[in-house]
Amino acid sequence: MHEIRDIYHRLLQQTPAQHPRYLLKDFEPGRRLTGLIGPRGSGKTTLLLQWIREKGVREECMYASLDHIYFSTHLLLDFVRECYETEGRRIFFLDEAHKYPDWNQEIKNIYDSFPEIRVVFSGSSSLDLVKGHYDLSRRGVILRLNGLSLREFILFKTGDSLPTYSLDDLLGKGRKIAQELAEIPKLKGWFQEYLRVGYYPFYFEEPDTYYARILNTVDKTVFEDVANHFSLSTSRLPLLKKLLSYLATVPPGEISVNTLARNLGVDHKTTQGYLHMLQDTALTHNLKLEGGGKAVLRAPEKVLLENANLYHAIAVETGLTPDLGSLRETFFVSALKGAGALVHYSKEGDYRAAGKVFEVGGPGKTRRQLKGEKQGILVKDGILTAGPGEIPLHAFGFLW
Repeated sequence: MHEIRDIYHRLLQQTPAQHPRYLLKDFEPGRRLTGLIGPRGSGKTTLLLQWIREKGVREECMYASLDHIYFSTHLLLDFVRECYETEGRRIFFLDEAHKYPDWNQEIKNIYDSFPEIRVVFSGSSSLDLVKGHYDLSRRGVILRLNGLSLREFILFKTGDSLPTYSLDDLLGKGRKIAQELAEIPKLKGWFQEYLRVGYYPFYFEEPDTYYARILNTVDKTVFEDVANHFSLSTSRLPLLKKLLSYLATVPPGEISVNTLARNLGVDHKTTQGYLHMLQDTALTHNLKLEGGGKAVLRAPEKVLLENANLYHAIAVETGLTPDLGSLRETFFVSALKGAGALVHYSKEGDYRAAGKVFEVGGPGKTRRQLKGEKQGILVKDGILTAGPGEIPLHAFGFLW
């Protein structure tokens, strides 16, 4: 316990106070139970420690990563009881929660046994944190931390604080907002750089090893998160890596699960299951058509990687060049989902969200593919100012 306490204070000392993540202003663990989920590498640990520093409550709090060897021989419940009864700690930040066996049952026991204690638990596998026998989402609130937005990336790079816009603002006042954003120096350059290296905050720690760290993050997600939660045999795990590499090299469009199954050498049902695993562990976006029955059972119509930087990292590994259309559409879908919008694949354009149909493309994209959708919106890359019914693609990087 002394070592865990020392680690807590050491991490707190080294946590940067500048450039807090977007979620910090809304992150208020006043509830008895709060869950923080998000992709590996999105900065969850930093957010927890930034909150403790900002509030100046380090002696009331205790931070512990539950993958520490201490918890292989000690119960979490006993650890919390000791910190509470001996030191008066009342707010517990339990990181990497899903790596502790039966973590959800013990957190439930803590919740039931200590009414004065507040618990914030975090982890990379969103599936583990919101599902399971002891569904903690019914007792508290689950928050999601995305990777860096384009706005945050520019902030980290330059120190310039830029505005955020709601999706409603963007849809209603897109041309005006485009004019405001056009005043940002070298905005096109920042956007191109963001698509390559701007999503994961650890880029600013070691830029030269960025893609290697992304690939390591993918390996940990597949060989730890997927393996542990889905109990997938070790021999099957490389198939998920193979599936990711395939998805990273094809242009965006309708996918055929049958074609994927043939390439993997497995059956249709197994392939569909693998696609669900990749989405549940925040490695892909699986898009389905809006409407229709039994939506949960349907295979996705289109699959994109979770963020544009993943395409570039896998390209380094495979030696292939990322498809520009995939990068554009992935950025668009990731931004909308990060803002909480439901996004569906559309036959009238590329996507449907917030009651609108969107067609994503380059500066020469026309309305021809919107197929009569008068209210459809062209989302164009490579433009600074927008015409009627248009929004610059980069503008969706300012939603958080």
